[in-house]
Amino acid sequence: MGATPVRWVMTGKGEPFVCMPIDTLSPGPDEVLIEIAGCGVCRTDLSFYYDDVPTRHGLPLTLGHEISGHVIEAGDNALWWVDRAVVVPALIPCGHCDPCRRGLAAICPNRKMPGNDIHGGFATHIVVPAHGLCEVDEARLAATGIGLADLAVIADAATASFHAVVETGVGEGDLVVVNGVGGVGGYAAQIAGTFGATVVGIDINADKLAVIEKRCALTLNACGKTPAELKEAIAAFAEQRGLPQNGWIILECSGSRAGRDAAYQLVTQRAIVAVVGCSMDRVEIRDPNLMHFRARAVENAGCPPELYPQALELVLNGRIKVTEFIEKHWLDEINEVFTAAHAGALKRRGVLIPPNDGTAP
Repeated sequence: MGATPVRWVMTGKGEPFVCMPIDTLSPGPDEVLIEIAGCGVCRTDLSFYYDDVPTRHGLPLTLGHEISGHVIEAGDNALWWVDRAVVVPALIPCGHCDPCRRGLAAICPNRKMPGNDIHGGFATHIVVPAHGLCEVDEARLAATGIGLADLAVIADAATASFHAVVETGVGEGDLVVVNGVGGVGGYAAQIAGTFGATVVGIDINADKLAVIEKRCALTLNACGKTPAELKEAIAAFAEQRGLPQNGWIILECSGSRAGRDAAYQLVTQRAIVAVVGCSMDRVEIRDPNLMHFRARAVENAGCPPELYPQALELVLNGRIKVTEFIEKHWLDEINEVFTAAHAGALKRRGVLIPPNDGTAP
């Protein structure tokens, strides 16, 4: 296993992460031991670290739920996974309860979330349940020039977006508005496009808009604009393109209260507002915004493991780009990366790389 396995541990709200040795790494019968290739920094991690969002596992705790790596050891019931490259689901269902049996793994009451229920991926190694792992074909991956660490974002940012696009029924000819085109929204915009939609991207960050611009038919900088002005601009664009003036699918990916407030003011007749991801911000929704327009609001966090291979296939065949939407840093830079992410100073989603193989980020 090489150098001593370590994890970077959160000991208190906003307290610097501390590097600690991992005492035990023995997987149970249905578990695997993974040598981590990369772990993404998600807004949820920032909420656990800076805000009043509690973790279900007490502190100290290792955060991180966007994990990719290699299985190096497995329990007796999971030996098939040894030596395979994998992406770990951000929400690992039990596979046995009633929701799991009915294809509703996303609401499994026994699900485990790394970095929340169990120690997470800001470490060199992790033990997780084997159920739901997504295998990565490393030969195909090598041909793309994408590294396994780059696929860490598949575990949540990309698959949560994929789930939202599937759940809202995005299809050919739809107008999809992605509100917030950062770490999650950048993938939502790409995925909606692969489903045949015309995509409008909105953000207040010019750098993020520049990164996603070629993936959208229209981008709008929301700085200084009211939701009514944004809606008017989208309607004018739709008219020019012969696109529908109603039935818009609005993917709210900003994770902010202001963003969510704006998203609900963009509704048209028969619109669907899908809130992608989790936030503790309290948002008020006026009934008329949904009732009179016969609109719907849905929320989803995470993604059922059975959808992961489909999302991964879009990456392997080049229809979803990942490398241009991430920036990689060494794991021991975790404190600096969290500070930068919290301040909005990262232009792309941060992925932390353990020095397992000496490869520079």
